[in-house]
Amino acid sequence: MNSAKTLSAVAIVVAASIAVSGCSSSGPTASEPVSLRMTVWTSNEDQLALFDEIADAYIADHPEVESITFDPLDFDSYTTTLTTQLAGGNPPDMAWLLENAAPDFVSSGALVSLDDVLSATEGYELDDLSESATELWRTADGDLAAYPFSTSPFVVFANDDLLAEAGQPTGAELQAGGDWNWETISDIGSKVNAATGKAGFVIRDFEYTQWDYLSTVWNGWGAAPWSEDGQTCTMDSAEMVDAFTFLHDAAFEKQSMPGPGTTADFFAGDAAFTVTQISRASLLPESGIGSWELLPLPEGPDGEYSVIGQAGVGALVQGDHPEQAAEFIAWFTNPENSAKLATYFPPARESQLTPETLSAANPILTEAQLADVVIPAIADGQVRPSHTGAAEIQQEVRSGLDGLWVEDADIAGTLSGVCDAIGTLLEQ
Repeated sequence: MNSAKTLSAVAIVVAASIAVSGCSSSGPTASEPVSLRMTVWTSNEDQLALFDEIADAYIADHPEVESITFDPLDFDSYTTTLTTQLAGGNPPDMAWLLENAAPDFVSSGALVSLDDVLSATEGYELDDLSESATELWRTADGDLAAYPFSTSPFVVFANDDLLAEAGQPTGAELQAGGDWNWETISDIGSKVNAATGKAGFVIRDFEYTQWDYLSTVWNGWGAAPWSEDGQTCTMDSAEMVDAFTFLHDAAFEKQSMPGPGTTADFFAGDAAFTVTQISRASLLPESGIGSWELLPLPEGPDGEYSVIGQAGVGALVQGDHPEQAAEFIAWFTNPENSAKLATYFPPARESQLTPETLSAANPILTEAQLADVVIPAIADGQVRPSHTGAAEIQQEVRSGLDGLWVEDADIAGTLSGVCDAIGTLLEQ
C-alpha cells in the first residue's frame, strides 16, 4: 500500500492535471455507446442487486448508455485504490466517497458540479435535500460536488439477553432511570465482563487503529481533534484528555471495553453494548440475540450529543463520461430511488426522514425507535472528523496514539505529541 504522504502527493497531482487539462475526455459521439463505472465499497449481494435494478431501469430508458458497472473495492484501502486509479489514468466515472476524504475531493475540483443537472431533472426536488446533510459536500462557492446518499447516525445496540445473564438492567431501563451515560455504561460493562467473560461495550470498527470512530465517545466530553476552522490541533485539550482517560480506564482498569489485540463482535453475542451505525441492524436476525434495544449515544459530561457518518457519490471530472455520469447520479438519487436506497442508506431528503418511510425501508427497526433515536440523530448529529490531507493526518494520529494503548500511558503527553505531529499538516 502506498504511504499516506504519497497519497497526498497523488491528490495534488490529480487536482493539478484537472486544472490544466480539464476533462480527460470530450465524451462519446452520438453513435458511440456509453459504459459507466462506479466504484463502491460494498460487496453485499443484496445492495449490489438493488444498484443493478436501478441501473437497468435507467439503461432501458437511455439507449445511449450500454452498461453501468458497480466496482466493489476493499473498504480499508478504498480511498487509496481510488486515488491510485485517478493518478494512473484509469478513473471511474463515478465514486462513493467517505466523509474523511470529502474535503480533498471537493476542494481539488476532482468532482463535477451537480447543481445544474439535478435542477434540470424533472421531479428531482433538489430543495428537499437537507442543508446540514449537504454541507460537507459543497465547494467554497456553494456548488454541490457530491450527493450524500448515506447520512447514517451512530447509535447503541444493547444485548438485553446478556445484560440479564449478568444481572444488570436493560438498556431501556437505564435510559428510563436517567442512567444512560458513559460512566454507567462502563460500570455495567465491567460487571458483564466479570460475570460472563464477555465484553461490556465495543466501539465497532475502531480496533485501536481507526481512531476517528472514537468521536462517537469524545464528542460527549465536548472534545474535537482540531479547531472549527481546521487550523489548530486540539487533541491535547483538557476535554480530549478526559475522554481518552475514560477510554483508557475502560480498557485497562475496568475491562469494560476490549483492550488492544482483543476483539468482540456484538452481533455474535460477545458484548453487552456496541456503538455502530443503524445499517448494522441487518445483522440482528442472524445474531442469535433474542432481546435487544436501539438507543442513542450515551450522555457524556458535556450532555447529550449525536454523531453521523456520511458517504457521498460524485461524478469524476477525469472520467470518460462526466456529463453522462452526472445524469445517472440524478437518476440514482431521485426521490423514488432514494426511497429504495433508504433500505440500507438513510437519505438526505427531509421528506423521507419520517418514521413511516424509514420503517418501510428498515423493517427490523420499529417506528418508535426510528422516531426517538434515528431521526433526531440525523437532524442534530455532527459528522465524523474530516480534513484536507486526511490520509496523512490519519496515519500520523494513528501512529501517535500507539503510545496511549499501554497500561502506564502518559495520556496528556501522548496527545500533546499527536498535536506536534499534525500541527503543520492542519495548517496546509
